[in-house]
Amino acid sequence: MTTFVDRVELHVAAGSGGHGCASVHREKFKPLGGPDGGNGGHGGDVILTVDQSVTTLLDYHHSPHRKATSGKPGEGGNRSGKDGQDLVLPVPDGTVVLDKEGNVLADLVGHGTSYVAAEGGRGGLGNAALSSARRKAPGFALLGVPGGLQDIVLELKTVADVALVGYPSAGKSSLISVLSAAKPKIADYPFTTLVPNLGVVTAGATVYTIADVPGLIPGASQGKGLGLEFLRHVERCSVLVHVLDTATLESERDPVSDLDIIEEELKEYGGLGDRPRIVVLNKVDVPDGLDLAEMVRPELEARGYQVYEVSAVAHIGLKELSFALAEVVAKARAAKPKEETTRIVIRPKAVDDAGFTVVQEEDGLYRVRGEKPERWVRQTDFNNDEAVGYLADRLNRLGVEDKLMKAGARAGDGVAIGPEDNAVVFDWEPTVMAGAEMLGRRGEDHRLDVPRPAAQRRRDQQAERDEAQKEFDDFEPF
Repeated sequence: MTTFVDRVELHVAAGSGGHGCASVHREKFKPLGGPDGGNGGHGGDVILTVDQSVTTLLDYHHSPHRKATSGKPGEGGNRSGKDGQDLVLPVPDGTVVLDKEGNVLADLVGHGTSYVAAEGGRGGLGNAALSSARRKAPGFALLGVPGGLQDIVLELKTVADVALVGYPSAGKSSLISVLSAAKPKIADYPFTTLVPNLGVVTAGATVYTIADVPGLIPGASQGKGLGLEFLRHVERCSVLVHVLDTATLESERDPVSDLDIIEEELKEYGGLGDRPRIVVLNKVDVPDGLDLAEMVRPELEARGYQVYEVSAVAHIGLKELSFALAEVVAKARAAKPKEETTRIVIRPKAVDDAGFTVVQEEDGLYRVRGEKPERWVRQTDFNNDEAVGYLADRLNRLGVEDKLMKAGARAGDGVAIGPEDNAVVFDWEPTVMAGAEMLGRRGEDHRLDVPRPAAQRRRDQQAERDEAQKEFDDFEPF
């Protein structure tokens, strides 16, 4: 049974926004008291958050489909729908979030670090929120926006200060078990360690973590053995420790050649050339092992390595090694630049950025792409003529019609708003004025008209002018 998983594919779906409500307030002697439809609730987000108590991605291996709850629809009486609940998914420290193409979306390091993997849909406005001086009684409401969908890949890269690397059965598990309180599986056969093990070491005033990475063999960077599965766990480590077996029973191996082979695999994997190295000659409690260690030590020191002779079984040289590692770790930490707790990134829009694009495709179809027009289309109930007219007003104010004309569109040409797999397609009919301006005061009910004093008429006229300016500036309540 799988107990450790460090790479999974996750399918996340945010909650959809609730639909707005189209309702008219009614009471005795006042059958048309004005619009009172409430707004729909927003859909819940899917959020990945680092949790120190989580050490594996096993839960997502068994249940890769996760969905947040949707917002509730609005109701009459100006009652807004309840927002959907966010779905918070705990992940281990050091989790990297990638898309299906392998592009990094987020690197989650540090307890509490979070990333919104899928954003909840916006709730639709009710007709009370859509009413204005020019549209006193809207007979429609906006639909909720569907929640975001995303297929992501989670990769776990162990967060540790020191990584023990070496051949299988070189003694890495034994070494981490005596340097720390970790209790990995130890045996006298290769590939005993099937998952990375973490231990905490205290040396004087320095506390650091040490990782036992499963054994590497020639060709590990190309997928042989277990190396490729776990080489990613070496990436975050500040110090690499080569654990070399001086008492191997394999006649064709020796500590120097083992070191050269592992270094070649690390070079092939890439990105580890700047990490400081320390060489540990293990199993010097064996007489032949001690003799071999004394033979190869001068050559390794001539290459610039710090070399330590240890025995995990006999507890030889462990104190010197732990303090040497603490010193190197402290230097590596001091060399790292201080990370800002809050980083604000400002990306101003271009002066000529209209927020959408119009492109003519090979088949003659004009496709409109942009966050606003695509969202507006998803919020429109096309079974309601008034709602369709409201959409036409919004698109016209945004400048879509002008841009279609400049692109060469003519009456009857096909226009699609949205991506190829989810677009609304219609035959374009250009207008001089759209919607409310062309039809008069759409959304008003003459039964609501009552005689108004002159002062009230002036206030209403000013309110209409303010509303027209506000709509021109594309003001949105949400």
